[in-house]
Amino acid sequence: MTSSQPLFVIAVIDDDRDVLGSLRFLLEAEDFTVRTYSSGVDCLSQMASFAPDCFVIDYKMAEMDGLELALHLRERGQSGPVVLITGYPDETIEHKAHRAGIQHVVLKPHIAESLVANVRAAIADRSFPNDIR
Repeated sequence: MTSSQPLFVIAVIDDDRDVLGSLRFLLEAEDFTVRTYSSGVDCLSQMASFAPDCFVIDYKMAEMDGLELALHLRERGQSGPVVLITGYPDETIEHKAHRAGIQHVVLKPHIAESLVANVRAAIADRSFPNDIR
């Protein structure tokens, strides 16, 4: 990485510690700064003083799912783009994600191939409306 490149901060939220560690490793290898959270509640409790450049959120989590977390983040004024990761795709996930202000959905079997590209695209395309429709 050169000094002229910005260092983006990515918040990663997943309740699976192994997945959380893998996502951290993958993103840090691409020169992102990564902060990890083991639940939506953990993330929300620390967002008052922190505004990441992008959120990477797991869809299925115990306390609240990724869609709910994205909505709570928007309600609290967080406008950073969101990449939703899921191992449970269904026909409506893209629509549900869009309604929650989520720009990109990545399927877990394909994380290594597409997560970094989706994070870069989400950061680059900040023109996506973050309002809830």
